[in-house]
Amino acid sequence: MPAGRARWLTFYSAKGGVGTSVVAATTALLGSAQTDTLLVDLAGDQPQILGISTPSATLTDWFGADAPHPDALARDADRVSDRLSVLTVARTGCLPRPDRLRALAQLLSCEPRTVVVDLGRMGQAGVPLIHSADRSLLVTRPCYLAVHAAMAGPVPDGVVLVAERGRPLRGADIEAALGVPVVVEIAADPAVARAVDAGVLKGRIPRSLRRLEELW
Repeated sequence: MPAGRARWLTFYSAKGGVGTSVVAATTALLGSAQTDTLLVDLAGDQPQILGISTPSATLTDWFGADAPHPDALARDADRVSDRLSVLTVARTGCLPRPDRLRALAQLLSCEPRTVVVDLGRMGQAGVPLIHSADRSLLVTRPCYLAVHAAMAGPVPDGVVLVAERGRPLRGADIEAALGVPVVVEIAADPAVARAVDAGVLKGRIPRSLRRLEELW
C-alpha cells in the first residue's frame, strides 16, 4: 500500500439522493485496482449498483445474531471482482443496535484489506464508523437543505461535492458552512445514472467519477 494512503474511508450523507452509494462504490472499485478492498454497505444499495442479484448473506443477519462471530464478516462477503468484496444489509429500514455498530467498527479497524464503508444517510447512529475511519467524508450536493442538515450532524474530515449547474452554492460556501475542506468535486453527470441503470458501472466507470481516484 503506498505511503500515506488511507486504509479505511467512510462515506455518509445528511440528505438522501445525493449520490453517496455511487461515490462509495466507485471509490471501492478504484481502490481495488491497487489492493484487496472490502466494501461495507449499510445503505443496502450496493447489490443493485454492482450487479449482485442475490447476496449470499447480509450484515443484517450478523447484526441480529445473539452472538455474532467475527469470521462471518469475511465468510459472508460477496466477491465482485478478484480484489473487491462487498458486505451488505437487507433493506429493512431498521438501524442496527449501537453496540453492534461499535463491534463492527472494532472489527473493521483490524481488517487487513482496504475498507470502504457506505453509511448512506445514517446520521448520528453511524458515529462509531465515522470516527473510527482513517477519513470520513460527507457526500453532498450544493443544496441549502443538505448543507443545513449536515451542519447538525457528525463532523467529517472532508466533503465530496457533487456539483450541479445552476446552483448558487459553491465549494467555498460549503467549506465555510461546515468548517472542513471539499477534498474532491465531481460533476453531476447523466452518464453516471446511465451506467448504474444499465448495470455496467463496475466495468465502465464514467470519466466524471474518475476524480475519486484522488481519495487514494
